[in-house]
Formats: sequence, C-alpha cells, structure tokens
Amino acid sequence: MLAQRVVTALVLLAIVLPALWYPSTIPFALLVLALVAAGAWEWGRLSGLGQAGSWALGAACSVLCGASWALGLVERALTLLWLLGGGLWVLAVVWLLRAGVPAWARIPAAARRVAGVLALWLAWLAVVQAQHVGSNFLLSVLLLVWVADIFAYFAGRALGLRFARARLAPAISPGKSWEGVWGAALGVLLLAGVWVAADAHWQAAVPSFYTRMAQPGWWFLALAALFMLAMGVAGDLLESLIKRSAGVKDSSGLLPGHGGVLDRVDALLPTLPLAMMLTRLTT
Repeated sequence: MLAQRVVTALVLLAIVLPALWYPSTIPFALLVLALVAAGAWEWGRLSGLGQAGSWALGAACSVLCGASWALGLVERALTLLWLLGGGLWVLAVVWLLRAGVPAWARIPAAARRVAGVLALWLAWLAVVQAQHVGSNFLLSVLLLVWVADIFAYFAGRALGLRFARARLAPAISPGKSWEGVWGAALGVLLLAGVWVAADAHWQAAVPSFYTRMAQPGWWFLALAALFMLAMGVAGDLLESLIKRSAGVKDSSGLLPGHGGVLDRVDALLPTLPLAMMLTRLTT
C-alpha cells in the first residue's frame, strides 16, 4: 500500500508540476478540469447513480466548466459569486456536521447531485483563477491544506487523546483527534508567517495568499489562516460523512493507494473558493 501511494504521488507530481509552471495557463486548467470531471463521476456513484448516470454527471460538470471558460469567467473578479459560494459552504458544513450522517440521506437525491456538481465547478473556477493570479498565490493556498494534513497526522499519532477526552467527530471519522487539529493549526500558522517573510525577503512579484491576508495586520492573517484550516477540516469531515452514508471507504479506486479524486481534494473544495473570497474582499 505504501509503495502504491508513493508511486501514485510521484506520477501525479510529474504531471501536475510541469502543467503548473508551463508558460500558458491552458494545460493546468485542462488537467484540473479532467480531475474535476472524475470527481463528479465519483460524486454520481456516491449519490446512488449507476455507471451511465455517473458519466453523465461528469460530462455535465465538464460542460459547466468549459462554458465558464468560454465566457471568460476565469478572468473576472466575481466577488459576489465568491461571497455567495463561500457563505453557502460555511452554512452547509455547519448544518450537515451538526445533523450527522442520517441527514445526508434525507436530502433529495437530485439536490445532492446538483450540489456536488456546483461545488466541483466552483473549485475548478477558483483554482484556475488562482493560477491566473500567479503560481506563488496558488501554491500558498494548496500548501495550506497539505501542510495541515501533515501536521495533523503526526500530531494525532503522537498526542491523540492525551489532552482531549473525546475524538473530533467519532460518528463521522473516528480516527481524527482534536490534537491533530491543534497540530494542524500550529503548522498553518508557521507556514503563513514563513511565507510572508519569504515574500518580503525575495520581493515576490506576485504576493502569496498570506501576504495579502497580512495587509490589514498580523491578527487578520492568523484569523484567515485558522478559518481556512477549519473549513479544510470541515470539507474532509463532510466527505467522510457522505462516504459513511453511502457505505463505502473510498470515493473510488482511481488513484491507487490514495482512493479517489474526492478523497484527495475534499479539503480543497471549500478552501479554494474561500481563498478567492477573502482575496477579493481584501484587495
């Protein structure tokens, strides 16, 4: 399993990094579109669709992304869209995580499928817009989630249940601990501070997400980083809730050793639109 995870990760990096640093933004946008379409296909399976229906959901998501691209939405500020999308994400995760696993099945199937396509479309639009802002900006958002995962993993293994008496969300994801969240918070705050200092030292042509959040003050940077972390954790838990409702361990087996696409991007689905929302509100 470990060997599979490493090989899959190396293959993905070999594909993603050249596309990310390519002079044109088109290859990266197409690559992310393919991943989003795969995620929509997985979403169809999780929401009870058969093979044909899941393929249709993937196609619908691709068409929606393509139409947005053709209409030039990736180059517009879209502040109202990010406010609306970010607000809906916050409301959705708060309600669903409080209501628990049974609440997901009570939502009409059609509404669940539409919500999944819209969430994936919004994430695609956000990541492509972030790349248009600049690679330094995009990487700073992506690494927030990845660093949080790494710090949460090691903090959870080393300190899990040593300080908190209960798990984070035992009915949804029994393996997650509050100590892991605290470790992730430390990692994210360190990342934010180091990145702001690095931007200033090397006089970055394109400011990172953290430098932009630090403009109102360091207090705002800390709040923004912790808010993004909280929403990333919520996105992870939300996907676990959906999988538990569907009775599956992974969203698919598309990525050997890692599960499916949704298993890898669950925390990014809310954080990418929220990063664009905060950026548009502070610039």
